[in-house]
Amino acid sequence: MSAPQGLARLLATNAFFAEMGEDAIAAIAGLCRTRSLARHEVLFQKGDPGDALYALRRGQIRIATGTADGRSVTLNLLGPGDVFGEIALLDGHPRTAEAVALEAAELFVIERRDFLGLLTRDAAMAVRIIGFLCGRLRWMSERMEEATLLPLDTRLARRLTLLSEDYGAEIQVTQTELAAFVGAARESVNRVLQDWRRAGIIDLGRSRVTVRTARRLAALGARSGV
Repeated sequence: MSAPQGLARLLATNAFFAEMGEDAIAAIAGLCRTRSLARHEVLFQKGDPGDALYALRRGQIRIATGTADGRSVTLNLLGPGDVFGEIALLDGHPRTAEAVALEAAELFVIERRDFLGLLTRDAAMAVRIIGFLCGRLRWMSERMEEATLLPLDTRLARRLTLLSEDYGAEIQVTQTELAAFVGAARESVNRVLQDWRRAGIIDLGRSRVTVRTARRLAALGARSGV
């Protein structure tokens, strides 16, 4: 299967791109090339030029940002089918976060100059892209609200529930990554996870969390705590 065909199939399963129709998907996919990353390889760093849109075909990518004193906050964990890099792609400004492969990964890549040329020729597609960006902004607003208002166990339950929906019951993630992801200390995350392990909700392994009872975990995440 060619790269454009592979990307077209991936985009067709994406909630946003699927609504654009087959012709638009084919046009976007026709712009793509492929790239492979080794485990722990950096795709881009904060401050790098925003010159491409990415679609993850295989593997897992961590999107994170940090401070000069070494602190790091995980903004998202991406899996097969996820599309990212669209904000810097459209505004041309430097990347606002870094992207690192947590495992060997394969990506489809669309260069900024090619994508903008396509949007210039298709106004309807440009409108859909605006809607997509608004959705991303809403998602970030929800994450900020969680970090500000919700207790740790609720945030952690929600995050693990979302990860299990993407990757299955066995989630390859370290407690350090989870702590950064929910904005808490690793020791605090470990205490919550150990409580859940004793309650039979999860199992813990080396760089792994296995969800044993998705219903109970989801119920913990449904609590507002405020």
